[in-house]
Amino acid sequence: MSKWMVANKNADFEGISRKFGISPITARLIANRLITNREFEKTQCSDEKIDEYLNAGIENLHDPSGMADMDKGAEVMYEKIQAGAKIRVIGDYDVDGICSSYILVSGLKLFGGDVDCVLPDRMKDGYGLSVKLVDNAYAEGIDTIITCDNGIAAAEQIAHAKELGMTVVVTDHHEVPFEGAEGGDLAARKEILPPADAVIDPKRNEGSYPFKEICGAVVAYKFLQVLSAKFEDAEHSFGDFFTEMLIFAGIATVCDVMELRDENRIIVKESLRLIGKTKNKGLRALIHVNSLDENKISVYHYGFVIGPCLNATGRLELASRALALFTEEDESEAAKIAEDLKNLNDSRKDLTKEGVDEATEMVEEAIRKEGMPKVIVAYLPDIHESIAGIVAGKIKEKYYRPTIILTEAADGGAKGSGRSIEKFDMFEELSACKELFTKFGGHKMAAGLSLPKENIDELRKRLNQNCTLEGADFEPVIHIDIAMPLRYASMDLVREFSRLEPFGNGNTKPLFAQKNVALLSGRILGKNKNCGKYTVTDDSGYRYEMMYFGDMEKWHGFLRDRYGSDAVDALYDGMGNGEMKISIAYYPDINSYMGRDSLQIVMNDYC
Repeated sequence: MSKWMVANKNADFEGISRKFGISPITARLIANRLITNREFEKTQCSDEKIDEYLNAGIENLHDPSGMADMDKGAEVMYEKIQAGAKIRVIGDYDVDGICSSYILVSGLKLFGGDVDCVLPDRMKDGYGLSVKLVDNAYAEGIDTIITCDNGIAAAEQIAHAKELGMTVVVTDHHEVPFEGAEGGDLAARKEILPPADAVIDPKRNEGSYPFKEICGAVVAYKFLQVLSAKFEDAEHSFGDFFTEMLIFAGIATVCDVMELRDENRIIVKESLRLIGKTKNKGLRALIHVNSLDENKISVYHYGFVIGPCLNATGRLELASRALALFTEEDESEAAKIAEDLKNLNDSRKDLTKEGVDEATEMVEEAIRKEGMPKVIVAYLPDIHESIAGIVAGKIKEKYYRPTIILTEAADGGAKGSGRSIEKFDMFEELSACKELFTKFGGHKMAAGLSLPKENIDELRKRLNQNCTLEGADFEPVIHIDIAMPLRYASMDLVREFSRLEPFGNGNTKPLFAQKNVALLSGRILGKNKNCGKYTVTDDSGYRYEMMYFGDMEKWHGFLRDRYGSDAVDALYDGMGNGEMKISIAYYPDINSYMGRDSLQIVMNDYC
């Protein structure tokens, strides 16, 4: 079961309500999202911060020049464009890599650069910049390489490029490799920077950039902002370009699971506002092939519809196919590519289910033999390496353990991805045993790695021995905003919550709790019987429609254990007597059907 924690943030909710014309409930929700430290409640939830949260626009984005080497990198690229040098963008095969590559290539071409782009083949090249990609670029007469969404960990590859006489600019957002003080004194760490002509990464210790948690596409976007100032004049204004590219920066921010706070929230909010008017034929085709309304695109559609279609190319084919979608100017060809991407994603879903089933079987067998590990490390040689990260995420959610899924790599070694839980810093823990890897990188919640097969058992052993997490750390935590009776929920209140959007990682949808909710009747819905619809009531006597989209098998097991199978059967026969009472974590929502809006309660968790 999950542990429920109700926020206990203090602020003048009535005063905030009056000043900003919102309900005290919404005022409390804002305080819950702004206050991260009780010691700084007054400054973090000041009128200025609240106004910024509610009303900030692109004028509130941070100055890109605060990033170390930003101005230096822009100057290098300006000189190369002026000299007519051949420039190559090298990105990555995920959504962030595809979007950042598209942004960079489009911008450099707009400024007159002789530029092309190469995205690595996941199977043959692996993640990011490789010696092979450097050699290919050199053989093709490329003078300058600029990376995006990779490069910070490519010291060896960049040193090779420099030996060949090439110019290299790194734009990245991943953690900077370091030596010394693993898990100890942060000040004692020494950053290991690649020997590039400029290394632009907000996570560098140097620089004054105030927000480090931006994705690679945003770094690329901001790099072009600085570079554009060297070209912009009365005849050349690039405002329309940056407006359009903000859409792709927002897609990448959501799909790379960046926290939707600070400028990330502004970028995504603007992206969602602008996408309905995008001029990009490929993106419009992708929206239409998925039967989406271009004027009602949400964070959900970015993360679970558009993003997976783009990701599928890097997983099952080449990511260059997704990049080609964005650069295609012929509408019929764009529609064809979009259809291919959707079909690839459908294939990826089937592979993922098979991989999750196989991984679950292996984990259950390990639990039977040795008990539940603190860190799950599973070697599944037959699954497609492109879905290792997705499978790791599914297994992490099922068991709430840091999880690494490895498979057989093309070179005969092992290769895979890891997904973590809140209290386990995966990058830190992998750094503590980095000598086991041929390659690794990532951040707190996710990582990619390659290693010899013979090191897998040692990796599993070391990670579990070093893990200091204990019982309560392995309980998922549900953060409740307010314990609020169902009768307080209304459609007007739900509509007011839209001022807090976009919701996502770091700016979660409001979540409330209510005790003694009685189940009166229920229906199982969905093609796969994967959701339930219920009529419920509370102490007020009012009746409400409630939906549940979670694990139905687990939900039914909970009800049977507490009330018996007969009571569950009666519930679905419409003969519930109200004696089945539960506590729910929920959010109120508006259900629009056949032109009619109605309030519905969506259950997130129960106990």
